[in-house]
Amino acid sequence: MYIAMKVDNFIAVNSFINNLDFEGTEVLRVTKDPKIEAFDEPTYARVIGTNFKNGTIEVKVLSRLLPDAPEFARGFLGIAFRIDENNERFESLYIRPTNGRNENQLRRNRSTQYFSYPDYKFDRFRAESPGEYESYADIGLDEWINLKVKVDGEHAELYVNNSKYPVLVVNDLKHGPDMEGAIALWVEEGTEGFFKDLKVY
Repeated sequence: MYIAMKVDNFIAVNSFINNLDFEGTEVLRVTKDPKIEAFDEPTYARVIGTNFKNGTIEVKVLSRLLPDAPEFARGFLGIAFRIDENNERFESLYIRPTNGRNENQLRRNRSTQYFSYPDYKFDRFRAESPGEYESYADIGLDEWINLKVKVDGEHAELYVNNSKYPVLVVNDLKHGPDMEGAIALWVEEGTEGFFKDLKVY
């Protein structure tokens, strides 16, 4: 199922969304509402009418840093899924494009991330299970990146730029195998996110 990138197909949750022409293609632009100061929050464009449990979500994304982006901004953007009705629980896989080609190897190892809202954010994973829920991917700012998330029960895989094998594997989605709900296009602080070619199958 292809989902047209029309603002009418989305609900802005703690975010701002609009359509614009990007090199001849209509895309969805998403930015986080700066009033939300916490990280790994429900800050996304929620797709209306979706109820996803198992399957594949694929989208092309492009990330830029906003002019007022803080020093720690990494161009964060990704996919949220199995979102409950009130945006109080969901799973997410996202990328940090500025890390992909950084000279610091530890930063490179943190190019992708899984988190589970509300209890398992990146900082908790980093403290309790360092390296297990983030990984390396060859990505950068201001370039189109193909993201593909495959979900089956409590198992999820993230593929980047049509990689043959997943760049990140999660074997224990924290909300369990039976959670289902909406999907959304997620952004974090300092990021101007562009999305196109969204499909669910």
